[in-house]
Amino acid sequence: MNRFSRMPFFVQLMLICAGAMMVPAIYGAAVQQNAESRAFFYSGILLASFACFIAIARFRGEDTVDRDTKRDRDREGRNQLLVLVAAYTVLPLALAVPFSEAIPSTTFFNTYFEMVSALTTTGATVFDDPARLPRTVHLWIALVGWLGGFFAWVTAIAVLAPLNLGGFEVISARPRSTGNASASRTSQIARVAAGPERLSRYTQRLFPVYFGLTIALWFALAMAGSSPFVALCHAMSTMATSGISPVGGLTGEHHSLGGEFLIFAFLMLALSRKTFAVEQSSIDFKPLYRDSEMKIAAALLIVLPTILVARHWIAAYEIDPASVQTASTIVQTIQSWWGSLFMVMSFLTTSGFESQYWDAARLWSGLQAPGVLLLGLAVFGGGVATTAGGVKLLRLYALVRHGEREIEKMISPKSVGGAGATARRLRRQGAYVAWVYFMFFALTIAVVMMGLALTGQPFEQAAVFTVSALTTTGPLAQFAAETAYSYAGLSDAAKAILAATMVLGRLEMLAIVALFNPDFWRK
Repeated sequence: MNRFSRMPFFVQLMLICAGAMMVPAIYGAAVQQNAESRAFFYSGILLASFACFIAIARFRGEDTVDRDTKRDRDREGRNQLLVLVAAYTVLPLALAVPFSEAIPSTTFFNTYFEMVSALTTTGATVFDDPARLPRTVHLWIALVGWLGGFFAWVTAIAVLAPLNLGGFEVISARPRSTGNASASRTSQIARVAAGPERLSRYTQRLFPVYFGLTIALWFALAMAGSSPFVALCHAMSTMATSGISPVGGLTGEHHSLGGEFLIFAFLMLALSRKTFAVEQSSIDFKPLYRDSEMKIAAALLIVLPTILVARHWIAAYEIDPASVQTASTIVQTIQSWWGSLFMVMSFLTTSGFESQYWDAARLWSGLQAPGVLLLGLAVFGGGVATTAGGVKLLRLYALVRHGEREIEKMISPKSVGGAGATARRLRRQGAYVAWVYFMFFALTIAVVMMGLALTGQPFEQAAVFTVSALTTTGPLAQFAAETAYSYAGLSDAAKAILAATMVLGRLEMLAIVALFNPDFWRK
């Protein structure tokens, strides 16, 4: 274990992926899918051997490590961000090898796109028919998405948090003063320099929780009526908020209401980092019911489903007033409300699962499903340091509080904002950096849409695909417009643009901008 911890971080990832390939290899042998099993087994051995050769070539003794510690301290943060970029762009090349060998009827680029989508927990797929893939490959896609979710969870806390990225810049934005500037920089360097130790510590603390919750949800879904294999894939996809499914979604196996309720409950983990309370000693630690992100999420979960149900009920009343006065109307109203509530939670956490009751309201009233609402929810995203994508609820909360304060100043110009120094910092510096991120986000949408337009995509289709990729909500392409869009019909150039957008959406623009900062490369 000591030798493993001293390996380069990217080599560690390669060895973990090689070990993960043994899971579908064993499963394929158990279900008599021998060709697919051999593809994963041989690929795992090859990747592990290649990683070991790199580890041997890069091996450093104890004295060398001690001598290089001070030299590496200044570039530790930069190296970690570069490893994250390589993990989401280069590592899928190795992950796609067994996929391509198991499915020779497709191109290697399609399998690479599929692995980038799974590793970034996007869940976009070029295989519209799930029956085209064997169960061994479905297990591999779900497993890569599950590992990608845990990877995003750990690196957000161990890498992005010390660098004040990934949403943490909103709560850590403090006014600079000459008195504590030196101490602040010293503390920051110390925290960044402990990157490998932080990764190891948080992996040991979070993996038992992540694995245990996945097993618990798997068992609960199986008890609710799902087949064991589908329950496992949906449990991993729920924890990673990837929306990956071997049967085309929750409607593919007709989950019971209890199964949807279980998935709904576990998706709440993606609403706030406080749901697992890693940093209980943090100065901004609050009970869950007082958490800023949970407040915004609760407001959206209460208001939006109510508006949707009222919209469909009014439409049905205008068509036939007598139809809304029957006993079946109550059942339809409840089904419509639950379907709307589940969809709001699903797309707010950028998971993309569809409720079997989502179409109940549309068939009841005859109105189209509000795809623009789902687009907006995916843009809002989930909590900071969770597996969800999007802009993140904490940034939205900072802008809301800033807007409230500006309205108060318009009504009472001499009023003084209260709630303490932390709230004032959130309304000022926090709202400022949140607005900067929103501008980067909007600019990125425009640039990606122009790139897709150059490949021949219409405006509406380019907008849907762009938001789906940038918010890591792949299934959004099926629900955001009147007609479902397919990734399979895209050209290779469009898929390459979307793959890069998925990586950008998972890493966030501020982390990429930090890599282009000249000061970040100076010692």
